[in-house]
Amino acid sequence: MSRSLYEQHCQPCIIGTRAMLPEDSNKMLASIPRWKKVQVDGMEQIRREFHFRDFKEAAAFAHKIGLLAERENHHPSLLIEWGRVVVSWWSLKANGLHPNDFIMAAKTDLVANNIASNNAASTSAGN
Repeated sequence: MSRSLYEQHCQPCIIGTRAMLPEDSNKMLASIPRWKKVQVDGMEQIRREFHFRDFKEAAAFAHKIGLLAERENHHPSLLIEWGRVVVSWWSLKANGLHPNDFIMAAKTDLVANNIASNNAASTSAGN
């Protein structure tokens, strides 16, 4: 049985690493269904938008993703706005998508799910 994406770790990318073939990236995308492929400046990326109650929660989430990125040595584009964070993953050295991007997207989802669970628990504890 293969490990879930969020259980895996990023592998170092070197310059010249090839981007994933579309059929391979589409298979991996199926395991992170809330993410979508986008083209930015001719480079394929995966992107997801996360929503929060306010700017403080959005910034806290972005900070957690930053810490995760440092641990895995793979870094996203983060757009932080009031109540919203847009996370984009791609591999510059591969000039497109690499398995690391899907691993990090799954880990990003796990962080978001943990925050949602904690918010739900604190809301129900306050009632």
